[in-house]
This record gives sequence, C-alpha cells and structure tokens, in this order.
Amino acid sequence: MSDGFRLGAVIITMGNRPAELNALIESVRAQQGPPVELAVVGNGAPLPALPEGVRSVELPENLGIPGGRNVGIELFGPDGRDVDAVLFLDDDGLLPRTDSAELLRAAFTADPELGIVSFRIADPETGTTQRRHVPRLRASDPLHGSRVTTFLGGASAVRSAVFPRAGQLPAEFFYAHEETDLAWRALDAGWSIDYRPDVVLHHPATSPARHAAYFHNVARNRVWLARRNLPVPLVPLYLGTWFLLTVLRRPSGAALKAWLGGFRAGWSEPCGPRRPMKWSTVWRLTRLGRPPII
Repeated sequence: MSDGFRLGAVIITMGNRPAELNALIESVRAQQGPPVELAVVGNGAPLPALPEGVRSVELPENLGIPGGRNVGIELFGPDGRDVDAVLFLDDDGLLPRTDSAELLRAAFTADPELGIVSFRIADPETGTTQRRHVPRLRASDPLHGSRVTTFLGGASAVRSAVFPRAGQLPAEFFYAHEETDLAWRALDAGWSIDYRPDVVLHHPATSPARHAAYFHNVARNRVWLARRNLPVPLVPLYLGTWFLLTVLRRPSGAALKAWLGGFRAGWSEPCGPRRPMKWSTVWRLTRLGRPPII
C-alpha cells in the first residue's frame, strides 16, 4: 500500500524569500494523503517563524546547495531513514497540484528499483518548461516522461535507501552538477531514475548564469564529475567534448575566462573520493540515450 510510504521534504533557504518559502510550505502541507514531513535548512541565514512540527536548523555558514541538502537529509535521521523518500524543493518553488505526493508514493511503491524521480518545472505565469529543465538530450517534449540519467535538484524525490548505497550529494561541488554526480552513483548501484511530467513544481523561469560563480563552478565540477566517476579512458573523451561544446557556444570573454579558470581548478583542487562506475553502467547510460561522453 502506497499510504504507508513516508515522504519528507527538504527546503534550503538563504532567508531572502520568506513569502515564497511560506507559500511552498503551505503547498506541501496541502498534499493529499498522509502528511509530508518538512525540514527547513537556513543555509548560513536565520530562519523566519515556521509552522509547528517543521524540523529545522540554522547553519552558521552557507554550505552550498548539496551541503545544505545533505544537512536536511540528516534532519530525518541518518541518511533520511525516518522517511522512505526525501523531496528536494527550491524555496521559491510551489507545488500547484495537491496530488503530487500521492503520485510519488504510488510510483515508488510500484517500482522497487526506482531510486529518484525528477519533476517537471513549469513557469507559473506561462506554464512552459525550459529545455534545460528536461533531464535528457531529447528535450523537445517536456510532457513526455521517460527513464533518464540525471535529475533536477530543486524539484525531485530520492528514495532514502539510495543514500546508504550511493552516498549523499557531493558537498564539495557547492553548486552545479551535484545531481548528476549522485545520479551516476545511484545508477551504478542499480537504481533507476524517472522524469515524471505529471509531478509539477511551479518555478519562475530563470537563467542559471544569474549565479556569480556559475561559469567557474560548471567547469570545475564537470572535471570533478569525470575524475570521481568515469573509467579512465572516458575522462578525456567526456571533458574534451564539453570543452569543444563550450567554445562552440561562443560565451563572452568574461564568461570564457571564468570557465577556463574553473576547468583548471577542476584538475588542481581535490574532488573527493573516486569511485569509477562499472562498464555495465556506461552501457546502461548509453542505452538510456546519454553516454557519459556528453
């Protein structure tokens, strides 16, 4: 029975969107079925008043997105064991439907190998989904669900049993590509990932480049992703492909300079433990339409 499948939601906030945070919390509390447990992490920022029963912590410094989410996981016990799956929700998002939690319970219950669900992100004004928010190469139809090889960090649910086997999010990354790092490790551990367009998170359309460290972190973490997870022969292929794609996209001079600085940092700075994926996982990624050279 899916009713016995317990859900918890982790929200990290910098404390600068209290109205949006409150609206998100209310949308989670409005979900049908058993209540979704809530955990809010003040990522280097004080928290506003929260409803009774919400688990919370105020961190003295900003640990970045993956680090903050890992703290939120632990608010549900070691590796989130107090619940069966953990939702990650951006603090300026909103669940517009009240059946999202029930859809997730049913999906996880029906498929014991399903480890991660990626939601559809839609702009609340237009209803459109940005191409970059569809976690696959063939992204022209955001209403088409499928098995995928990565997920959207602020609009997702991860089965708690994934964490003991695959680890949590890579805190070293701070921002960018942390979802793909966890996704690859989850797939290597035998889990599956679904993109579910019927589970919707409203979120204003934005550009990832709004973050000051975007180009540096994207390049550095791309190198770290390869160093941590890929078999040695695929590392130069993967990074060479992304180097070429970046140049062909003709970024501005400042953006390219930041990107190249991040690329160099990816080789010179420690990236955490290396656990290269099995060649069977490489083949699995390829069959899913995303070989780990792109």
